[in-house]
Amino acid sequence: MFSDATWDRNAALYETIRTMPFNRELAEGRLPPALFRHYMIQDSHYLVGFAQALALAGAKADDPAHIQQFTESATAAIAVERGLHADFFKRFGVSSGEVAATPASPVAHHYVSFLLATGFREPLAVHVAAMLPCFWIYREVGRDILERSAPNNPYRAWIDTYAGEEFARTVDAMIATTDALAAGASPAVVDAMHAAFTCATRLEWMFWDSAYRDAVWPV
Repeated sequence: MFSDATWDRNAALYETIRTMPFNRELAEGRLPPALFRHYMIQDSHYLVGFAQALALAGAKADDPAHIQQFTESATAAIAVERGLHADFFKRFGVSSGEVAATPASPVAHHYVSFLLATGFREPLAVHVAAMLPCFWIYREVGRDILERSAPNNPYRAWIDTYAGEEFARTVDAMIATTDALAAGASPAVVDAMHAAFTCATRLEWMFWDSAYRDAVWPV
C-alpha cells in the first residue's frame, strides 16, 4: 500500500524528527517555556491554514464519506486551535493579542502555503498525501514522547493529546483514505503523492526546528 511504501521511504527522516532537540527536551520536560510559547503561537497560525487545506480537500472530494471526513477534520483543527487559547495559552501566559500581533514565522507561512498551493494545483490524492504527515508524524511523535516522558512533565497535556486514542483513530482514517485514493491513481500521480509526503515531512522537521531556534523573519 501507498502508506507503507511512503513511510519506509521517509523512515530516516522520521527518526531525525523523533530525536531532534525540541522533541527530546519536550519529552524530558526541560524544553524552555519561551520556546514552547513560540511553538504554540506558530501552531495556532498553522492550524488555521491546515483547517483551510482540509476544507479545500472536502470541496474537491466526490465521495460523500471523504467530504464528511475532511470537513470534520477541518472543524477539529479549529477546535484544537481554540483549545490552545483556552488552555495552553492561559497556562503559559500567552494572550490573544500577542498571537494576533505575532506574524506567522517563515516556516509556518511556507508550510501553509505549500498545503494550499498543493490543494489548488494538484489532484486530490496528492493534496491528501501532503496533509498526511501532519496527522501521522504527530501521532508517532506523541506516542514516542509519552513512552519516555519525564514524571510531572509540564507539557503532559500536549503529549496526551497526540498520544491519545481519539487522535489515533483520526490518523488511521486519514491513512486509509490516502491509500484508497492512491489505489485509483495513475503511476504519475502516485509519484507526486510520494513527493508531496516527503516535502511535508521535511516541513514538519523545519517547523519544530524553527520553534527551537525561536526563529522569526530575518528582515
